Amino acid sequence: MTITPPALSVFETLESEVRSYCRGWPAVFDRAQGARLTDEDGHTYLDFFAGAGSLNYGHNNPVLKRALIDYIERDGITHGLDMATTAKRAFLETFQNVILRPRDLPYKVMFPGPTGTNAVESALKLARKVKGRESVVSFTNAFHGMSLGSLAVTGNAFKRAGAGIPLVHGTPMPFDNYFDGTVPDFLWFERLLEDQGSGLNKPAAVIVETVQGEGGINVARAEWLRALQELCHRQDMLLIVDDIQMGCGRTGGFFSFEEAGIVPDIVTLSKSISGYGMPMSLCLFKPELDIWEPGEHNGTFRGNNPAFVTAAAALDAYWADGQMEKQTQARGEQVEQALLAICAEEPTAHFRGRGLVWGMEFEDPARASAVCARAFQLGLLLETSGPKSEVAKLLPPLTITTEELDEGLRTLARCVRETA
Repeated sequence: MTITPPALSVFETLESEVRSYCRGWPAVFDRAQGARLTDEDGHTYLDFFAGAGSLNYGHNNPVLKRALIDYIERDGITHGLDMATTAKRAFLETFQNVILRPRDLPYKVMFPGPTGTNAVESALKLARKVKGRESVVSFTNAFHGMSLGSLAVTGNAFKRAGAGIPLVHGTPMPFDNYFDGTVPDFLWFERLLEDQGSGLNKPAAVIVETVQGEGGINVARAEWLRALQELCHRQDMLLIVDDIQMGCGRTGGFFSFEEAGIVPDIVTLSKSISGYGMPMSLCLFKPELDIWEPGEHNGTFRGNNPAFVTAAAALDAYWADGQMEKQTQARGEQVEQALLAICAEEPTAHFRGRGLVWGMEFEDPARASAVCARAFQLGLLLETSGPKSEVAKLLPPLTITTEELDEGLRTLARCVRETA
């Protein structure tokens, strides 16, 4: 397939220079279904991007679409702030019965706003309010959002620079295997906490991703996460798990921390929680932390009722019987075997991942961008990640078929060969 870049005049002349994804994928997309998008010229693309993880159930999932259309056609509430609605009640009951109770998770549910960074901001505010301290520890190569509080606990220098002001009250620590196994886990962190001369203010909380998506698909070991939880308990710090991209089944279990057997104090969810790509986020926390005053954290669009409808439908359709987790694990094994074969032929590439999030890192950082550019030419959407964009990131819908997955992996192998 040969793709001719479209005329993008209105986008180039009117839209801000801040736009990014469209630069790597110069097409005008028009329709999408399942794991494929179609541009206005009729070219189709296999999607290994899934809306940056917000489309775990694919584009225009028919089950979720039917629920949404029925709700709209009966004039269901669209905008409701934090008022009680039938759509919100149905979502809360489904979330409790399908997700929380089977996992023995006691969390209260907060609707902080439509985006992931809203959820992170609320988590940071709540942790500071509960503990009465300002400092929050994050990790090298972390990404938690683009608003100021979230940027303060984000590692990427380019994104941090966009703030335009000093980003304060966040302290970075080394993520799992940051020193390639040469330094015991948490040696530096614990030494600073215990040394009265270290200059580290006592943190209110630690925020962590179990798999760093934007940071380069860096996977934390289960034992590292358990040790982090134990350290937080011992040092009177709250543990926040940012599950915005890796939650909702991306790594296998509904929550990415399930495999480690930990129970974070606070959890943030967004992206695929609505199931349909609509804005929605949650901040979950243990009941004893629920010390908010009414209205102390609010927002006009924190109650997206159509998103409640599709979210409840997604939970009922995909999480009531445990099959989604098994399918994701099987698809993950399929990806792992394909990447193993690719890297056997390409010694400068290495891969890592869990479930259906994988990254292929190249010793020459420019190679990852070249692979993704060639993939677009061949009808496959891939993005890069990592501090130097050195990782080609695989993030297909969880509902992708084995045939579609194999097709995309064959295309990836071709791209790696052709960019050598």
